[in-house]
Amino acid sequence: MQLTHLFVFSAIVLTAAYFIYGKYVFKKFKINNDNLTPSHRLNDGVDYVPSKPIVVLGHHFASIAGAGPIVGPIIAITFGWVPAVIWILIGGIFFGAVHDLGSMVASLRNDGKSIGVIIQNNIGKKGKRLFILFSFSTLILIIAVFADIIAKTFVSSPGVASASILFIILAVLFGLVTKWTGNRKKAFLIASVVGVSLMYFFVYLGMQIPFALNYQVWIYVLLIYAFVASVTPVSMLLQPRDYLNSFLLYGLILAAIVGVFVANPTIAMDTKVYVTDENLGYLFPVLFVTIACGAISGFHSLVASGTTSKQLDKETDAKLVGFGGMLIESFLAIISVGAVVVLTRSDYLSRLGAEGPVPLFADGLGAIISSMGISESFAVGFVALTVSAFALTTLDTCTRLARFTLQEYFEDVKQPVGKKISQNRYISTGVVVVLSVLLLGSGGFATLWPIFGSANQLLAALALLTISVWLIKKKINPTFVTIPMFFMFTVTLSSLGLFAWQNFQKDAYVLSIIAAILFVLSFALIFLAKKSLTKEAEVKELV
Repeated sequence: MQLTHLFVFSAIVLTAAYFIYGKYVFKKFKINNDNLTPSHRLNDGVDYVPSKPIVVLGHHFASIAGAGPIVGPIIAITFGWVPAVIWILIGGIFFGAVHDLGSMVASLRNDGKSIGVIIQNNIGKKGKRLFILFSFSTLILIIAVFADIIAKTFVSSPGVASASILFIILAVLFGLVTKWTGNRKKAFLIASVVGVSLMYFFVYLGMQIPFALNYQVWIYVLLIYAFVASVTPVSMLLQPRDYLNSFLLYGLILAAIVGVFVANPTIAMDTKVYVTDENLGYLFPVLFVTIACGAISGFHSLVASGTTSKQLDKETDAKLVGFGGMLIESFLAIISVGAVVVLTRSDYLSRLGAEGPVPLFADGLGAIISSMGISESFAVGFVALTVSAFALTTLDTCTRLARFTLQEYFEDVKQPVGKKISQNRYISTGVVVVLSVLLLGSGGFATLWPIFGSANQLLAALALLTISVWLIKKKINPTFVTIPMFFMFTVTLSSLGLFAWQNFQKDAYVLSIIAAILFVLSFALIFLAKKSLTKEAEVKELV
């Protein structure tokens, strides 16, 4: 079987899903432009800023993608590439796209607030507090881990650091130009062409002027940058940087497609399904936790209901950004699969263990892209730089999301300290950065990171639970949401149970206890949701 067949088949399935199933889901959520979006009603020029759909898509896609749809699928191919592809396509269409769009629309109808506030409005304050504590802790962990990853990348590849700095400067200039020109179509188009061209030039220039600092200095520089990116208006840095950076991924996807058609490689890996692996465990539930981004990821609900919903100009833009953005990510995951299935299984396993998923992806895709006449070393470098660039996007987006989450938690606290944190973005961001520094300094992030996969998919299950309750209270049949919800709860509870037991046997009691706490948390929120729906039904009966 040729790799082109897999790409063409996946592209047709995902495109058809956008126009057919996307239309169905769109109608179920009753999306229409008569509803004024929060970006207009609450426009503050900082977080709530109405923006062009292509710009919001760039921000959303850059924020949700990162390394997730690359690392997860490549590791999961351990169970066989066929189950990985099936889960990416089915998961992306019926799970992830519904989850992302649902989180976005529910947020649009709740003043652009996060899933935590939507839980409060539909399940209760206790549910909100539990969810926010969980999601905030997860975000702090992500910030610490990605600061560590980026700092190590910058130390080992100073050229990547230089290119990243140039991207930030370019983003600020792009934001200023679009603001001065009033976002006029022709001016925006010219600025985009020039901006994207300069960005690709900076990929080359950055490699020529490496900028080196030690690891500790990079950590502080990155967290200072994350602080600044969190408090400045989205139109000044976050939005234009993500918009321009998204063209790196678009370019990567386009180069991969053209390269595959030119090289026409054969899939060398066998189609056998491996039910268990000595390192990863059983196919169920591990496959469905390992492939998160690309199929369904709870982190997406935080982005969709956190930064993205505050920037949508019209409700109908949610289909392109939420549903469409997820399907683009699914195709990126298919490309990740394609980069390694050209190897035999034995070569794949030996190289995965020796090199890791990102270098394996860069080498595989770089070799395919080089068939277009591009230097293979340059192609491999471009792929690696693209992956690294999106780790920085995850860092600054997570910092802003953590700030939103912290502010929303303290909205109900009447004491002066609560008011200061909920109303002052500088103080709340400062708290986020300080907690991240403490976690980095303790080294605890490395210990806690293994549980992230299960915690992330629990976020997805809880987001789907919230959307289901919201739909039921709106008298909309939630079956298209509840089916993915029940499956994700089954996956995450099974995963957490196995994780707790395995780590208990290894005397890793901290991880076992955290897994047990998350297990209890999920049942607590399910109970509160059921209680809320029962109470509403009783009130209706009395009326």
